[in-house]
Amino acid sequence: MLKIREAVIVEGKYDKQRLKEIVDAPIITTSGFRIFKDKEKQSLIRTLAKERGILVMTDSDSAGGVIRNFLKGIVPESQIKQCYVPLISGKEKRKAAPSKENLLGVEGIDAQTLKEALIRCGVVVGEETAKTSEPPITKTELFEWGLSGRDNSAELRQKLLADLGLPLYLSCNSMLEIINSLYTRKEILDKIEKL
Repeated sequence: MLKIREAVIVEGKYDKQRLKEIVDAPIITTSGFRIFKDKEKQSLIRTLAKERGILVMTDSDSAGGVIRNFLKGIVPESQIKQCYVPLISGKEKRKAAPSKENLLGVEGIDAQTLKEALIRCGVVVGEETAKTSEPPITKTELFEWGLSGRDNSAELRQKLLADLGLPLYLSCNSMLEIINSLYTRKEILDKIEKL
């Protein structure tokens, strides 16, 4: 598994699942073209870009190119790396028919080819940041802090997300991944105390 510094931006949940098998890094989905109107997700991507840098890994089809160009317009060039998957004809196993352009997306590319593409684009492999050098916050801690599994957990989570400037619709798992990549345990505990 490649431990990379940058946060990876992909189009959809199946792309994210595929990359989780080969990279240890925050992986954010654009939810396809939803990114164009989702100001909260745009803000999150800008924050990740500023703190860690981002790596854009969209499909090689025209839709992936449109999303890639949009992201280039909202993030400074110095904070973004582009990772291109090769043009491979075929269809993903879960789909009944191939895509309009008959190309495999990120989810359909084999692990070795994806690893080679990641390394070729210049990701920072194996570097730990100050925020990731301590053990990550766990689901158990979220429960202990009242952010999950309690009567008012959803309300407290919403307040924390709002205070952190993160999208309010994040699931517990997504929130955990993002706060572990952007904040220390102490920073999160301080925020919770103030709430």
